[in-house]
Amino acid sequence: MTPLDVTIRRVERADLLSVVRIERACFSDPWPYDAFERLLDEPAFLVAEREGEVVGYVIADAMPNHGRDIGHVKDLAVHPEARGEGLGRGLLRSALARLRGVGVAVVRLEVRESNAVARSLYADEGFEPVRRVSNYYRDGEDALVLVVDLAEWTTGA
Repeated sequence: MTPLDVTIRRVERADLLSVVRIERACFSDPWPYDAFERLLDEPAFLVAEREGEVVGYVIADAMPNHGRDIGHVKDLAVHPEARGEGLGRGLLRSALARLRGVGVAVVRLEVRESNAVARSLYADEGFEPVRRVSNYYRDGEDALVLVVDLAEWTTGA
């Protein structure tokens, strides 16, 4: 779980510069500001805040799918100086709970095959690999597509 001094809450427009700074610190091919701006209204665009500073974020959306809505974790990052404290897990769990609350049944995400830390977190939360996508990332690295059934996640969490 997240440390007691951290609050996980919905993103606000005023948080976007901090979110972009974290994105740039964490990823070699960061999203631009306007990508985050377009996602402000997603049901699970959440930030982790400590002492007034945003230290991490998660973005997840929901898509109708014939009565079995599908969620998609689009982005999850924790500032390098705040890693190892459970913030990523807290953000992920909060996003999954929000998606479940809006009727999502299954959640998917893509992760770099080489990102062992993220893959371990996702496996701990019940995500299972369903396929590999060759050359998914701009640098040519493959992605693994992972999924979790939220009914199973809820009973196992």
